[in-house]
Amino acid sequence: MTRQVEQAFAAEVARLRASSALGDTGRLRELFDYLAARGPAAVPATQAEIADAVFGQPDADGDDATARVYIHRLRKRIEEFYAAHGEGQEGERLALPAGTYALRLAADEPAETPADPTRQPGPLLRFLLVPGVGLGLMLGALLVAFLLGRALPGEGDAPSANALWQPFVASPRPTLVVVGDYYIFGEIDPVTPEEGRLIRDFRVNSPLDLELMQDLYPERFGAAEDVGLNYLPFSSAYALREIVPILARGGREVRVMPASDLTPDMLNRNDVVYLGLFSGMALIEEVTFMQSGFTLGESYDELIDTASGTIYTSEEARRLASPVYYRDYAYVARYRTPGGTLVAVIAGARDTGLRGISPLVSAGSLPAGLGEQAAGEEDFEALYQITGQQGADLSERLLIARPRPTEQAR
Repeated sequence: MTRQVEQAFAAEVARLRASSALGDTGRLRELFDYLAARGPAAVPATQAEIADAVFGQPDADGDDATARVYIHRLRKRIEEFYAAHGEGQEGERLALPAGTYALRLAADEPAETPADPTRQPGPLLRFLLVPGVGLGLMLGALLVAFLLGRALPGEGDAPSANALWQPFVASPRPTLVVVGDYYIFGEIDPVTPEEGRLIRDFRVNSPLDLELMQDLYPERFGAAEDVGLNYLPFSSAYALREIVPILARGGREVRVMPASDLTPDMLNRNDVVYLGLFSGMALIEEVTFMQSGFTLGESYDELIDTASGTIYTSEEARRLASPVYYRDYAYVARYRTPGGTLVAVIAGARDTGLRGISPLVSAGSLPAGLGEQAAGEEDFEALYQITGQQGADLSERLLIARPRPTEQAR
C-alpha cells in the first residue's frame, strides 16, 4: 500500500468524523472508528470481533445480528454522506463493500461484474412475482394506471350524477380524489441479499416513520430501508373506474392522489373524495371520525356504532381462502368541514366491501335509504353489509343511514 492511499484514506475518515453523518457519540460512531483504526488494507473484521470490540459482547457467535445491522446502517450513512457532500478532491470516497466488514477507498474496490441476463430476479422482483401476493400488488398498480388513463370518457359515456355526487359536480372547487395507499419498506441483509423481503407495518407509514423506528428499535428495524414503494388495494381500481368519470363530467378538473400525500392545506382548496379502505385513510380518518356516529375499533376490521355499541367486524381476512360466505362492511359519508370543504368517503373494511359498494354509489339513482339521505342538505353517513365469497361481492344490505351528529349532539 502506498503512502498516498493511506493519506487519502485518513483524509476521508477525517471528513466523515467532522460531519454530522455519524453523530459525535453512539454505537455507529464507535463502529466507524473501530474500522477506520484498522486501516485501508486491514483484513476484514469478523462479526464476532465487532461484537466484542464495539458492542461489548465477547461471547457472540459467528453470526451476530447486531453487528450485521449496524454494518448495514453504517454503509447507508456513508453513502448518504457522499451523496450530500460529494467525493474528495481527487474523487476519493470511503466504502463498505457488501459482505466485507472493512473500510476501503472506493478506488481500491474491484470493478463490478456485468449483470448476467440469465440470472434469477433479485429479491424485490421475486417478491412481486409471488402468486397472489406481490403479483396482486403489481397488477393492482398496473390496473389503476390503466383505468386512470381511461377515466375521462366522453360526456355521453359517463353516467349521470346521482344525489350523492350532484353537490360535487355543482361545486366551483376542483375535486381531489384521494386513494388509500400503504407504505412498504425493505429488509435486506447485506450479507445475504437474496433473502430480502418487503414489509408492511401499520406503525410505519412513511420514510420518516421508518427512521423513527430505526432510532427507537435498532435491533428490529436496523436492517430496514426505504425502497420508495407504496401500494394500492386492488379494489381501488374498481372504485376509480366507477366514480371518477362521474366527477369529470363536463370537463371538470379532477385530480387523483394517494392519501399519504394529502395535506391539511389541500382540504382548504379542494373538494375531496376518498376511495379506499379504512386502514388507508390517513388524514381523512381523523377528519371523518372526529364528528361521526361511528368509530374505528381495535383494528381497522372493526367499525363501532357509538349509539348502540354494536361492533361490525369484517370476516374477509379469516374466510377469504375458503368457499364459505362471509360479511364485510362498507361506509359511505358526505359532509362539509368547518372550512367549507365538501368531503365524500367511500370506504370498505376490506376489498370485498369497497368493491361491492362502488357500483351501488355510482349508479344513476341510489337505492332507498341512502338516496333519501343523499338528497338532503344535511351531512349523512351510511353503513352497508356486503356478503362475499372468496373475494367476490355477492349482495349488499343497508344497515344504517342517518344524518351525521352535529356538534351540539356530541
